[in-house]
Amino acid sequence: MFKKHAFVMICAVALTGTTFQAAEAEEASCFEIGGVAIPNFFAEGEGKPIIISTALAGSVQMAAGKVTAQRETPTGLEMDMEHYFGRDDGGAIQTKDSAVLTAVPGKPGRYMIEITYHIQEDVTRGTLKGAKGTFNSYGLVDLRDPDNMVGLVRYTGKICK
Repeated sequence: MFKKHAFVMICAVALTGTTFQAAEAEEASCFEIGGVAIPNFFAEGEGKPIIISTALAGSVQMAAGKVTAQRETPTGLEMDMEHYFGRDDGGAIQTKDSAVLTAVPGKPGRYMIEITYHIQEDVTRGTLKGAKGTFNSYGLVDLRDPDNMVGLVRYTGKICK
């Protein structure tokens, strides 16, 4: 009887250890991403995408993108976007994104912006090869002057490989 209980206890401890190791290994492949972006928007003309060029500080050092579609809503705008992010260590990802812009009351052309970035797993490379998941940003953009559209956003999240 004692041998049976000892065997069950050893198996339970072994299985518990395996579960913790698997959870630790899974957690080890995920990492925090975050920082600040200062985007500039360039209108290329009617019917063409708005191009985005961004100075970044934080986990990612460079980014570019484009607004591929834009819709007016009762509270502001919605945008479909694509971004290309790169790091100094050679890692790069591409995202397809959805943005919600909420008009700032009494400030025409200025919006609070929230973006959800969806990593395109088949377009990752370098140290970010195999990265997947989503991350977010929020901030303010000033779209009043088509020749001087700017913003300030904070990006944050966790991505996994």
